[in-house]
Amino acid sequence: MLNCLYLLATSCANVAVPEATEEAMRFYHSGNLLWIVQQLWSLAIPLLILATGFSGKLATFSARTGRSVWFFTIAIYLLLYTAISQLLSFPLDFYAGYIRMHEYGLSSQNLSRWFSNYGKGTLVVAVLSLAFVWIFYLLLKKSPRRWWIYSSIASTAIVFLIMLIQPIWIDPLFNHFGPMKNKALEQKILDLACKAGIQGGRVFEVDKSQDTKMVNAYVIGLGSTNRIVLWDTTIAQLPEDQLLFVMGHEMGHYVLHHIWWNLIYFAALSFLLFYLTYRSAHFLLRRYGRRFGVYHLHDIGSFPLLLLLLSVFSLLTDPVSNSVSRYMEHEADRFGLEITQNNRAAGEAFVTLQEKNLANPRPGPLYKFWRCSHPPLAERVEFCNTYCPWRENRPLKYEKHFRD
Repeated sequence: MLNCLYLLATSCANVAVPEATEEAMRFYHSGNLLWIVQQLWSLAIPLLILATGFSGKLATFSARTGRSVWFFTIAIYLLLYTAISQLLSFPLDFYAGYIRMHEYGLSSQNLSRWFSNYGKGTLVVAVLSLAFVWIFYLLLKKSPRRWWIYSSIASTAIVFLIMLIQPIWIDPLFNHFGPMKNKALEQKILDLACKAGIQGGRVFEVDKSQDTKMVNAYVIGLGSTNRIVLWDTTIAQLPEDQLLFVMGHEMGHYVLHHIWWNLIYFAALSFLLFYLTYRSAHFLLRRYGRRFGVYHLHDIGSFPLLLLLLSVFSLLTDPVSNSVSRYMEHEADRFGLEITQNNRAAGEAFVTLQEKNLANPRPGPLYKFWRCSHPPLAERVEFCNTYCPWRENRPLKYEKHFRD
């Protein structure tokens, strides 16, 4: 009894984690099965194109069509490979992105808009492939032994560039980003940003309600393109105090430089992935080159082999990547709690996310290990219920970032 009274006296909030609904659990279990199928299919496509010798024939056709001009050969191959890959992936993509989301009442997207966005996405993939893949094949050709070192450096630079331009050139292809319509709420968010030491903060409202009924917010961009993005569904469905905590969380990502730390982590990871790919690719070509119809790694016909190996090694390192991401998300939660000091609103915000997004608050350990880039919602609510050092006049971890 005394222990219970002590816990009640020292608790920061008493937000209960609701049990997942039957529909949410169906969404969770079917999502696990879908994820497995998607991973296997994403690996099966390059493996199929490679193992049947089709990639070698496609490379020969591309060279003949491009009159053996090196860049034209690569460009033609990539366009054809992208078209074939998207065609093979289409049935699964359509089910996952349109049919399934409508079955669970999570989508508000009509069929024509889904096809439009799918087409735009395919176009973006093709353009980015044409813009950057040739760099790796140039490195393969010029430095057969050290290409993996230079490729990891190049991939980091490319990711940096994409992160820089995505908010201003890529994302607006799919949705409209503009200033917040609720000016009073926008001012409160900007005041919170001022308290977080963020000067000239940019908050954008995006019209995601034409695509989904789910809620979300995120930080994106680098330097002058950095901004916090709020879905209009989030603004509509979260009360103001919950929304301010969500904004505090996103500001934590910005202030704690999580985007930069993610880039540094990616740079380190890419060295490992490209090294493993380098060691494996040469071995496989020596052994199966005749079957593949590809004998040199600098031949564009090796593209599905490199893609397959990078995908496999990336999948194997996902648990580490997820662990890094969960730590950053947890610290952003801590930042949001410390700057708002509203534990109840924070905990209820996660409950709202659970209910609106049909989430399972307590996923299994294997799911958490391999798929969770965020802490499970039950853990986040429990942290909100127990973390409030300001009530005992103890120092805050991130108070050095706060301004009066």
